[in-house]
Amino acid sequence: MRVLIADKFEASGIDALRDLGCEVVSDPTLSDEALTKAVGETGCEVLIVRSTRVPAETLEAGESLALVIRAGAGFNTIDVARASELGIFVANCPGKNSVAVAELTMGLILALDRRIVDASVDLRAGRWAKKEYSKARGIKGRTLGILGLGQIGQEVAKRALAFDMRVVAWSRSLTPERAEELGVEFAETPEDAARRANVLTVHLAVKPETKGIVTAELLGLMPEGGYFINTGRGELVAPGALEAARERGIRLGLDVYAQEPDANDSEFADPIVGGGGVVYGTHHIGASTDQAQQAVADETVRIVARYHHDGAVLNCVNLCERSPAKRLLVVRHRNRPGVLSHVLHEISHAGINVEEMENVILAEAKAACARIRLDDSPSQEVMQSIHDGNEHILGVSLVEIPAE
Repeated sequence: MRVLIADKFEASGIDALRDLGCEVVSDPTLSDEALTKAVGETGCEVLIVRSTRVPAETLEAGESLALVIRAGAGFNTIDVARASELGIFVANCPGKNSVAVAELTMGLILALDRRIVDASVDLRAGRWAKKEYSKARGIKGRTLGILGLGQIGQEVAKRALAFDMRVVAWSRSLTPERAEELGVEFAETPEDAARRANVLTVHLAVKPETKGIVTAELLGLMPEGGYFINTGRGELVAPGALEAARERGIRLGLDVYAQEPDANDSEFADPIVGGGGVVYGTHHIGASTDQAQQAVADETVRIVARYHHDGAVLNCVNLCERSPAKRLLVVRHRNRPGVLSHVLHEISHAGINVEEMENVILAEAKAACARIRLDDSPSQEVMQSIHDGNEHILGVSLVEIPAE
């Protein structure tokens, strides 16, 4: 199996993939047209990326491409919809960089509070401004609001609690009971969290319902002198929200932006960074620690190993949540050649589509049970043809699949 790696990737991970028997092509400089060309020319079955974008044309370039792995958590840089249309699995590595992102989040909070960046710049310029930089507020007893209490949000909460901060959290799946288990206060809405937060941080996946969730109105609910942190995704913030927050004196700590360069060592001209106020930024490096990258590499190798072994895709993000199947056809049969071919022929001839199927082998491999999910009900005549048309059929039954 050929694997193309189009981003920086741990050497230990490359070695592990080769140990699996994979032919590995690694070129961290690939992007845009060069990546599309490489997918076509290498005939790769698996493509591994980190921040490199995988648009529709790249997915369409490889006839053999069957699996794209995002060596990280977010997968908004991959055209998942087109991948699904082409029958290409998309997988990610959730939670493996949670600690790294949480550490940077806390670092930005502390840096904003103590104005560490400004102080360092002045010190390097030969200016001693102890009086100016002695005006820190302190974070003990302050309230941290967290939007999104997944694995990263939970790691942030742990560290904030260790700093004696109060933590209030909102997440679509969070319940008051779960919040109590985690030692945080429950917020019914993002607005509720913002009103109570001296510091607000966002750790949500980018989805249609979360894109632009951080609005100027939401940040306007924060108390005077608040801090806003975004180490998640730039798309979570609505246009103009950061500018409006800065005008209110809210300090901003950012690792992600609405528009980011595709290449390293590129020019970057986001007006929010150079427009005044206390705005500290890093270069979308939240997950970039040695520990995190090793964990992500290990998980990526685990996904490839399982796919290589039996075709299953761990952490797949584009599986259908519920197929349109209406009936379950159960066929008990002797484990002989031609049985399933006969069954599928009868189903196809009746104009019925197979949505999902599995064939479970019983002990000693003498018999098996095929479970075939169909989008319509076979007639009694078709059922009889399935049963009588092959001598190895032992029994046929039809079960209605209940609607949700």
